[in-house]
Amino acid sequence: MDIEGPLAILCADVGSVAKGNFGWAGVLVGPEHQDLGSGSDIVRLAETVADDLNNKVPVALGFEYPLFVPIPQDPARLTSARKNEGQRPWSAGAGSGALATGLTETVWLLWHVREQLSSVKIHTRAYLEWSSFAGTGEGLFLWEAFVSDAGKGKSSTHVGDAEIAVYRFMNSLPNPDEANAITSDEEVHSLLGAALLRTGWTTDLTVLSSPCLVIKA
Repeated sequence: MDIEGPLAILCADVGSVAKGNFGWAGVLVGPEHQDLGSGSDIVRLAETVADDLNNKVPVALGFEYPLFVPIPQDPARLTSARKNEGQRPWSAGAGSGALATGLTETVWLLWHVREQLSSVKIHTRAYLEWSSFAGTGEGLFLWEAFVSDAGKGKSSTHVGDAEIAVYRFMNSLPNPDEANAITSDEEVHSLLGAALLRTGWTTDLTVLSSPCLVIKA
């Protein structure tokens, strides 16, 4: 399902803000593509997302770290890779390190975006399902970016990884669901869902067990 009108696509590559290891990038997709900026300033990213939402532009915001983890029945598999995750399981060094960093940065971003919304605040919704988001043509769609190994290409920066993820998402349109890289037949715990509850974007407890779209470069 496609969205009529412009769509802002942004991605945050998590990392230490204090050390300049956080990066983001964004584009506006529509009749004419527009660069929404990039950089290491997490405040500027929150402002950019809020500005688009305040202007009634739907936003697809990605985070480059594991946003949900599997909860298998077999306890021996509790730290096993997600399906199609390859040799970079969420529980390995890089994945678990990014996960720990992303926990706070995701909550901070969602909180500060919501605080900056104008009178449309109570009407702006967050979505984990593309079909629901595309059907309304407004609000905030959240997704996971997976940029590692060969997918990084020549990128050696957090901003570069965020740009790769943004353009990979853009190239998956009009139906990103067909590019979903990680599916699960098991129960999952959603770290993203917990962040949405914590920051007031939803009161629906089912988000705690809902996976999200994963776009892999």
